[in-house]
Amino acid sequence: MQAMRLIATQVLKNERQYEGGANPRKTLQPNVYEVGAPLEAWLHYHHEMAYIGSSTTMVSFMCNKIPAEGGYTFVSDNVAATESILATPFGQKLKELGICYHRDLTDRDSFIDRVEYGVYNHWQQSMLTDDQDQAIAEARSRGLTAEWGEDRKLKTRYTISAFEYFPQVDRNLLYSSMADDGAWFDTWPLVQHLPPEDRPLKLTFGDLTEMTREEKQLFIDIYDRHGIPIPWKVGDVALICNYRFAHGRPGIHLKEGEDRELGVLIGESFNRLQTFEDKW
Repeated sequence: MQAMRLIATQVLKNERQYEGGANPRKTLQPNVYEVGAPLEAWLHYHHEMAYIGSSTTMVSFMCNKIPAEGGYTFVSDNVAATESILATPFGQKLKELGICYHRDLTDRDSFIDRVEYGVYNHWQQSMLTDDQDQAIAEARSRGLTAEWGEDRKLKTRYTISAFEYFPQVDRNLLYSSMADDGAWFDTWPLVQHLPPEDRPLKLTFGDLTEMTREEKQLFIDIYDRHGIPIPWKVGDVALICNYRFAHGRPGIHLKEGEDRELGVLIGESFNRLQTFEDKW
């Protein structure tokens, strides 16, 4: 894994920790994280760390173990996805209203000696601290509004544009997806049984109005139309521009004796600019 990391860091400079992240990632090796999702879960296309004020320019995946068939990661052409969504009333609504990310992070100490039903990520793991004051401070430093709920849940909200200006192509590109909604958990063990209103993530328009089921399906379909597979082999290193491409994968079901392990590197931070009116 470290040999692949040395290759990746020839391009991916200024690695960062996964602080403030949503996925429950664990460290495989220094600065190398696991994917952070059950293999059987369907991972909708998404842009890494789009739900906080300090996002990342690039993400790298390194293939350490892969099944004989399948197990691919997919990327979606985000220039094409942007053009497709802006051609719809839903896309124009996203452009006008923006989006709000709602996250409820559970308290790890509440699940000592308990099965973690309904858990996506604990605030201790997301904010890299066990101190409540530091956790709130870390969340707010990322541009989130944050407060404590019942059972010491850290409830965060973040309202921002659904698009982000990308200097290299000099235009605003789509920078949000249904990966940050309760739909993310439709195939997620120990969470999929929860009704939508009780799931750890929720996505609304920026004025807090709800998206319809049809709008959510369109959001998913547009990325899917422009998907491209990465057919992994052990030792492969992929570097993905976090503006230019969204990434995701379908659920993976291994045969006996098989495994799939990808290491993840998080690239250099940037502060969200949102959009410019003359760059559509």
